[in-house]
Amino acid sequence: MVAVTHTPDPRRWWALGALVASMLTLGFDMTILNVALPTMAADLGATTSEQQWMADSYVVVFAALMLPAGLLGDRFGRRRMLITGLAVFLAGSLVGALASDVNWVIAARAVMGVGAALVTPLALAVLPSLFAPEERTKAVGIVSAASALGLPLGPIMGGWLLNHFWWGSVFLINVPMAAIGVAACVFLLPETRDPSSPEVDTVSTALTATGLGALIYAIIEAPTRGWGDALVLGMFGAALVLLAALVLRERRQTRPMLDMSLLGHRGFLFNTLAATLVMFVLSGLLFVLPVYLQAVLGHDALGTGVRLLPMMGGLLVASRLAPRIVTRFGARATVSGGLVVLAFAALLASRTTVDSGYGFTALWLSVTGLGFGFSLIPAMTGALDTLPRDRAGSGSGLLMTLRQVGAAIGIALLGSLLSGAFRDRLDVTGLSAQAADTAGESVVAAHLVAARTGSADLLASANDAYVHGMSLVMLVCGAAALVAALLAAALLPGTARGRTDAGTPDVAEAQVDA
Repeated sequence: MVAVTHTPDPRRWWALGALVASMLTLGFDMTILNVALPTMAADLGATTSEQQWMADSYVVVFAALMLPAGLLGDRFGRRRMLITGLAVFLAGSLVGALASDVNWVIAARAVMGVGAALVTPLALAVLPSLFAPEERTKAVGIVSAASALGLPLGPIMGGWLLNHFWWGSVFLINVPMAAIGVAACVFLLPETRDPSSPEVDTVSTALTATGLGALIYAIIEAPTRGWGDALVLGMFGAALVLLAALVLRERRQTRPMLDMSLLGHRGFLFNTLAATLVMFVLSGLLFVLPVYLQAVLGHDALGTGVRLLPMMGGLLVASRLAPRIVTRFGARATVSGGLVVLAFAALLASRTTVDSGYGFTALWLSVTGLGFGFSLIPAMTGALDTLPRDRAGSGSGLLMTLRQVGAAIGIALLGSLLSGAFRDRLDVTGLSAQAADTAGESVVAAHLVAARTGSADLLASANDAYVHGMSLVMLVCGAAALVAALLAAALLPGTARGRTDAGTPDVAEAQVDA
């Protein structure tokens, strides 16, 4: 008998390059927007709540559609859905680049969230059709590294673009990269599907999107309308009903889209809660910090991006050291210790004043990055390690979804806390009612009013009010991280040492999604 050897597709590395470009684009999309928000707020007249929606419209849609998007790829073709996702992301980016109104930017971000939800779960899913097992680990590592590079590259690229072009360039940069990805998928990727995968549950998808959307709307609008406002209370009530209906429906399904029974595993539950809390803090911090660096300290967009690097550096250092520390001390001690470091960094950050300067900020940013890395990666790996192998896929999907929910709530809740504290602290004495309302919308708006009226007192008050609000945000983050550390130390199972391997796809993906 003559042995039949499989000849690898010579184009596979070119196809991988296209996937890398696509994942790199998605990887820096969130951080690149955070750096652009102060500039966009000034040019578009966006209030703090509108800036929150610019960030959260993407995250809410992404969280709601990621699981059904993966199922669509399994049933109707992963290449087809990957092409569709990249095309949708390209279209949303083009709309965002050409937008001249806040509402159009928010809509564009939501469309980009649809595209990202299709691309993210399918980019890794197509690799087995391209690479033999002996090459697959290397390919997964390359795609994972591309997404991880988005963290430090996003702020720097965004800052450079804003210093040389208009704010729409942070959207336009996505267009050629997504177009290259589409062309490569069309010509280089084979089609694969899994007809046995469960059907997409449209009712559960709708309940997820509307429930999460109602919750985020209520949190963002509450500082402006008041927490006792009828609409705000109604949206909170609607969110409670919709999300409760989602849980009840999923618990009755034979093959649920969101397998809630996985939360019955103690290790999975508390590791997931730890990872979700870290994303809550990280997303809120990345929302409030660029404005402080630009508006209060006076750095330009590129300078702001560069000055975020200490946090990214701490995160990357911790991601390399975390597996060894888990091997030495165990996952429970590592996660708890990472959360304590994160709490210390947040409490240190709460001592920031208008006159602190960047040196103090760089110090607590570095410690913050270490706390993120030492808590997030072991928590994610620990969550997946507790699951039976046949439920690893559903567990990973639920973990990623809950982390995105944590990110969305972090932007909404911490941004709203900052907005309310800023408005209450701002001294608008001597301003007309209209000017006072405008100044209270955001620190960027207050700076514009101060420049127009020549009021140095308003400028100083705006900076003081923003730093006061940021300090409150950091206090909340520190308290939440400390409580989570105590819960992790008390309730996480005593996992065996040495189970975390830095070379496994799970850990690589944990670093990607950070």
